[in-house]
Amino acid sequence: MRMSRRRFRSRRSFWAVLRRPRTLACAAALVVVAGGAGGFVASQHAVPGPQVRLTGGPLPVAIPVAPPAPKALQDELDELVRDYGEEVGVAVTEVSEGWTAGVDAEGFYPQQSVSKLWVAIAVLKAVDEGRLSVDQPVLMTEADRSVFYQPVSYNIRPGGFSTEISGLLRRAIVESDNAANDKLIREAGGPDAVGATLDRLALEGVTVGAYERDLQAQVAGLTWQPHYGVGWNFQAAREQLPAQVREAALKAYLEDPLDGAQPAAITRALARLHKGELLSPASTQRLLDLLQDVRTGPRRLKGGLPPGWTIGHKTGTGQDYRGASVGINDVGLLTAPDGRTYAVAVMMRRTHKPVPQRLALMQAVTRAVAAEWARSRQAEAVEAD
Repeated sequence: MRMSRRRFRSRRSFWAVLRRPRTLACAAALVVVAGGAGGFVASQHAVPGPQVRLTGGPLPVAIPVAPPAPKALQDELDELVRDYGEEVGVAVTEVSEGWTAGVDAEGFYPQQSVSKLWVAIAVLKAVDEGRLSVDQPVLMTEADRSVFYQPVSYNIRPGGFSTEISGLLRRAIVESDNAANDKLIREAGGPDAVGATLDRLALEGVTVGAYERDLQAQVAGLTWQPHYGVGWNFQAAREQLPAQVREAALKAYLEDPLDGAQPAAITRALARLHKGELLSPASTQRLLDLLQDVRTGPRRLKGGLPPGWTIGHKTGTGQDYRGASVGINDVGLLTAPDGRTYAVAVMMRRTHKPVPQRLALMQAVTRAVAAEWARSRQAEAVEAD
C-alpha cells in the first residue's frame, strides 16, 4: 500500500508555501503570523498598530495584526527549554488576542497521536457537510486491527463489531485508540481525503500522513502486515530486525516525520477551533467536550494546572528505542478562571530524559502560562484604577 501524506513545506522552504495558488488574503495572513521562518515566534509577530490593507484584489482586504507576545512569558519559555537541554518545540497562543510565544515553534516535530485531532476535525467536517453522520453505523472487522493501544479491537468477533462514528471519535480522542482512529480515516476517505480537508480549512503546518499502523511500521523499519494487528506480533517482528535497519528507519522519520507538525501551527489551529472557525457549533462543542474528557497524560500539561483552571488536550507518545522516546507531546486549550483561553503545545522530538523530567517540563510550561495570566490580570486591575 502506498502511504499517502499531506506535506507541509517546513521552515527550510517556507516561501514555497506562499507561492501556492491561494488567495492573497491567505498568503498575507501567513506572512503576518509566521513571517521570518525559524527562531522564536515571539519575535515574528508585528507590533500592535493599524490594520494592514491590501489592494491586490477587487476589494481591499483588512488583516488584523496580532500584538507581540509578552516578554516575561517568552523569557520563561526560553529558560525552560534551555535548561531541559534537548530539542523541544513549545508554542503558546492567546486565543482572543492572537499573540504567540514559543521556542522553535516553527520546527517540524513528530506528532504521534496528536494527529488524531486532525482526523477528528476532518470527520466532523464531513458530518457538517452531510457526507457522514455521527450516528452512522460502522462495522469493524479483522481487517481493521491496528497496532499498540487498540482496545476497540478486543470487541471484534468473527461477525465483526458494530459501532457508530460517535463511538469511534470518543475512543480515538479520549482513549487514543489506534484502531478507532484508523477506521475513522477510512470512513473519511483515507489519508489523502483527510489531507484535502485540512487544506480546505487552511490548516497549514499540520499533517496526518498515514494510517497509524502504517506510520508505526515505517518508524520501526517494517512494512505493515495484517497479522501484526494480533497480540504482540508487531513487537515480535520489530525485535527481529537488525539494529541498523531500525536505526536508519528512525533517523529518516525524525528528519522528515510523516506525521509532522509545527507547534505554532497546532496552537493557531486550536485557537481557530475554540473560536468556532473550523466546524459547526455542534461539531465544535462535540470535539471540545471530547478533549476535556481525555484520559491520557494526566501528569503532562494537566499536571501543572492551578486550581480553577481547566484543560482540553490531546497527547502523543511514540516508540522507545535504546533508552530514548520519540514524539512525546501534549497539546491543548488551557482556560483560566475568568474564561481566558490559551492554546499550548509542547513537543519533544526524541528525549533521553527520564519520565519525571519530561513531565516537569510540561507542567512548568502550564505554570508559566498561568503566571502570565496572573500578570495580565494585575495589569488590567492597575489600569482600571
